[in-house]
Amino acid sequence: MDRRKSFLLVAILLVLVSMEATVVRGAGNGNSNGNKNGNSNNSNSGNNNGNNNSNGNTYKNEDEDYDDLEPENGIEKARCKSNNAACHMKNITCPAECPQKRPTKNKKQKACYINCGVKCEATCKWRKSNCDGNGALCYDPRFVGGDGVMFYFHGSKGGDFAVVSDDNLQINAHFIGSRPQGRTRDYTWVQALSIMFDAHTLVLAASKVSHWDDSVDTLMVRWDGELVTIPTDGLAEWRASHAERKVRVERTDDTNAVRVKVAGLVEMDVKVTPISEKENKVHNYQLPSNDAFAHLETQFRFTNLSDKVEGILGKTYRPGYISPAKRGVPMPMMGGEDKYQTPSLYSPLCKVCMFQAKSGTAMIM
Repeated sequence: MDRRKSFLLVAILLVLVSMEATVVRGAGNGNSNGNKNGNSNNSNSGNNNGNNNSNGNTYKNEDEDYDDLEPENGIEKARCKSNNAACHMKNITCPAECPQKRPTKNKKQKACYINCGVKCEATCKWRKSNCDGNGALCYDPRFVGGDGVMFYFHGSKGGDFAVVSDDNLQINAHFIGSRPQGRTRDYTWVQALSIMFDAHTLVLAASKVSHWDDSVDTLMVRWDGELVTIPTDGLAEWRASHAERKVRVERTDDTNAVRVKVAGLVEMDVKVTPISEKENKVHNYQLPSNDAFAHLETQFRFTNLSDKVEGILGKTYRPGYISPAKRGVPMPMMGGEDKYQTPSLYSPLCKVCMFQAKSGTAMIM
């Protein structure tokens, strides 16, 4: 009898020891989603205690589909929170070639771009407009549509036109230009953009300068009619306050270049650039010597556009859209000035415009 009691006590003791070891092992691994020993369920090991709890290593990033993790040796990391099952809760590390998502010491350096959509990867990309990429609006003015087709839209000097018009977004452009003697149309460039959404208006404009100097900032930003200053140090960004959605304007160079993001609607890279003397001569613009014709080069990336979106650029994002622009010619033209012209830079009204401004939308610069 005493021997059976001894065996029973030993068995109970072994069970208790086993339970304690299990608890200790579970606390050490967290959710097994990436610790320094590489015990990860995903392909990115060594994610610096990337446990999905309130351990101080996870930072909510409400603008993106990921949360920032604590950097390791200066290299930034993130954990995907997208609904994509393949990426959900996956830890991604920036490449060594571009360790930061938003470089601060060298704004001309490539940035880390984290894709939590389909590819679940981090890649290095320039943070500047690509005038040959989809959504580009550059030069005099040359567009590249959402369908990848390039076309020109001349508009008119001093005119305002709807670039995009949708249920919840309107983007207008103000054209500057010149008409040399003997020409039948204006040479034109985009001098300002007005982004209207909810009850707000964000304006980006190139200030008029007689002579160009790269070190002088000529980019002007206004929020609901008020001039705002974009900081030049730290993250070098400005964020809108009291807005229904996140709005951020961030410098991507020391002067004259920014990235704009309106959460859930549009992201755009904008750069102010002049017409150089060489361009003036090559294209025979015959521009006056006291005006650098500073203008914007922009690339748009849209989210949540409707199937009926309008605008010079907007309609090229429609499903099944077929461009009427002639291909194989040096300057394929897109007409429609009468359809897309608006009364002012701040007006959402045109013959085909869809946007309905909410009460309180700022209309005056």
